[in-house]
Formats: sequence, structure tokens, C-alpha cells
Amino acid sequence: MTIEQKVLAKNDLLAERNRTWMSDRGVVAVNLMSSPGAGKTTLLERAVTDLGGRRPVAVVEGDQETRLDADRIRRTGCAVVQVNTGAGCHLDAEMMRDALTALSPAEGSLLMVENVGNLVCPALFDLGERSKVVIISVTEGTDKPLKYPYMFAAADLILINKSDLLPHVDFDVEQCERHARSVNPDVRVLTVSATTGEGLAHWYDWLAEQR
Repeated sequence: MTIEQKVLAKNDLLAERNRTWMSDRGVVAVNLMSSPGAGKTTLLERAVTDLGGRRPVAVVEGDQETRLDADRIRRTGCAVVQVNTGAGCHLDAEMMRDALTALSPAEGSLLMVENVGNLVCPALFDLGERSKVVIISVTEGTDKPLKYPYMFAAADLILINKSDLLPHVDFDVEQCERHARSVNPDVRVLTVSATTGEGLAHWYDWLAEQR
């Protein structure tokens, strides 16, 4: 417990430095978190394409191994840096600092951070971001917010993704929202599909508010 507290205290100090660095430059970071396969990269790929003309966008890609997701984002023309964590299950503030140095995002940028796919560890580590977004897909269980309450309690926005698959799966959107609000009463919840575009305009409106 003492070791964990020291690790988190050091991380929080670095996160505040990141936050100050970004604030001084008008850079707004949004931390995207989910379990593996929820559709983070596909949503991100579509978002940077759709938003590129409105505001400078840059991306930090977090994965244990490979550069596959960064390569997908790079093909959109967006500035991106890959952070590989090895055995680590999350990004931390030191990794974020190094990513900021490598990217040097333009003033006024929206910085999208795709965290490692995990519904536990990423919630514990502040990166210096402005907002946290948790993505859950309809192919997962309706009870995910109850099973991983800390993650959903930390969220500023929850995206229920892959809504185009709702006719084919056993997932209750309204029940999932109720579960989410039982651990985070004020959280905003949007239902979206990166495939059909459903709900993405509302997500983009939310992103535009993050300044």
C-alpha cells in the first residue's frame, strides 16, 4: 500500500506539470479508455478525419506492443506518436510527458490519448488530461459499470459504441446507463456507432466544448 501511494504521488506530480504545460499552450487532452476491442481506434480514426479541418488534432497511441494503431492514425494525416508499455497495463504521466515532447502539439490542439485496453489500471493514473472518456461496446455486458466502478466513476463521458449491432446482441442500453449513473450520477452518456456515424455529431459537439 505504501509503495502504491508513493507511485501515485509521483505520477500526480508529473501529471500536474503536464497539465500546466498543455494549459499554457491551449492544448486540451482527452483520455480514451476501454477494454480491448471496444472500438477505441476505429472511433478515433473517424474522429480525427472528421475533426481535422475544425481544430488541430494530435494523437498519443498507447499499446503494450506494435505500432499498428499508430499506423492507422498516421494514414489519416494526423500527427501521432506510439507509446509501447511492454508489460505495463496503462499509460502514466511520465509516458505522457515523453509523448508531448515527441509530438510538440500545436497551440490550441485537441490531443486524443488512446490508453491501453484495460478497465482497471488506466483509471488510477492521471496523465494531466482535461477529460476522461470511457468507451463500452454493445458486445460487452450491460453490467460493466458495476463490475468496474472506479473506471466509470472517473469518466466525464461514456460512449456506448457499436450501436449498429444492437439488433444482434443482448445489451440493454437504458440499463447500462442506469448502472453507470449509479456510480457516477452526473456522467454524460452517448450511444454511437463508428460504422454508421450514429451519435458521432453529439460526441464531436462534446469535444468542441473541451477547451
